[in-house]
Amino acid sequence: MASLGLPRIHAVLVALLATVGVLAGDGQNALLGLPPIAVPADNPSTPAKIALGKKLFMDRRLSPNNTLSCAMCHVPEQGFTQNELATSVGFEGKSLRRNAPTLLNVALHDSFQRDGAKPSLEAQVWGPLLAANEMANGTVESVVSRLKTLPDYRGLFKVAFDGRGPDEETIGQALASYERILLAGDSRFDRWHFGRDAQALSVEEQAGFAVFKRANCSTCHTVDEHTAPFTDNRFHNTGIHGARQQLASRPISVQLAPGVSVMVDPKDLANVSEPDQKDEGRFEVTGDPADQHAFKTPSLRNVALTPPYMHDGSIATLADVVDFYAGGAGCSLGEKVELPSQDRQQLLAFLRSLTGANAAELGREARAAFVNY
Repeated sequence: MASLGLPRIHAVLVALLATVGVLAGDGQNALLGLPPIAVPADNPSTPAKIALGKKLFMDRRLSPNNTLSCAMCHVPEQGFTQNELATSVGFEGKSLRRNAPTLLNVALHDSFQRDGAKPSLEAQVWGPLLAANEMANGTVESVVSRLKTLPDYRGLFKVAFDGRGPDEETIGQALASYERILLAGDSRFDRWHFGRDAQALSVEEQAGFAVFKRANCSTCHTVDEHTAPFTDNRFHNTGIHGARQQLASRPISVQLAPGVSVMVDPKDLANVSEPDQKDEGRFEVTGDPADQHAFKTPSLRNVALTPPYMHDGSIATLADVVDFYAGGAGCSLGEKVELPSQDRQQLLAFLRSLTGANAAELGREARAAFVNY
């Protein structure tokens, strides 16, 4: 059985830390445009802990049948999400009800999951590990016991956690520590807006930023004086649930082969599909009727890398998302703004400028340490 070994893991981590500019322990980073990240006092970042977290993240042996890892839904080369599917496929082919959110810049959020049900990354990572339709581990103890039997993990937890072995807390802290350094910033927009590089954006992209502000997109996707998280970390009902209900009675295009599609009656499709899974968003956490179908505002950073879109993956392309909102039918927040075709193209160009300079490198670095057990 192959093993990375501590020396190689540490060497890989040193290179990764240099790439993203993280200063372990204090949450500061050197990536233009990104605010400081919040590192819990009881889980300071260390190279050994982050390296262990990355190994766990990529390891399919964390599922009972050795088929699923965190990276199967949060694919490193696909912006740490999954581009091919609206919603991911879980244990033994089970369909999940929500789109896999990107993990790029996940540390900038102050709650986790699309409905904000988890208050920390440390708490969140156990959700997929234990969910019956995701990685399907019956108990925390089953994960801990399995890791204790794997020889390539021998000593790694003790080095990372001052002599402690794998347990619920150390596994959660290691995974969270790795996810916390998946910071992708220093985009062309950052270099233009914060770095004052007048050549970093094209005229069209600059015009798109003006449209972004005029159309009130920045109400939820915030841009501050010195940094731009592009999320307000709040929860909103943007109308996607109502739009899906309206579309439910219309014929659906089903691709049979490249370039070959047929229109299918939704009733016929329902006969051979799993039942639609009810999802009431933030309401499921708070019980407040005002939170029905409200979901957390995603950051727009690296948005060009992370189709499909919305909490259910129901919008395939970034252009379609712009059309959904710009037509005046989507966003229920503030004054609706109709955007003509030129404005929409400029807005799209701006959104594509938000890809972090190091986003691709983060994906390559994750895959470089992958071992196919």
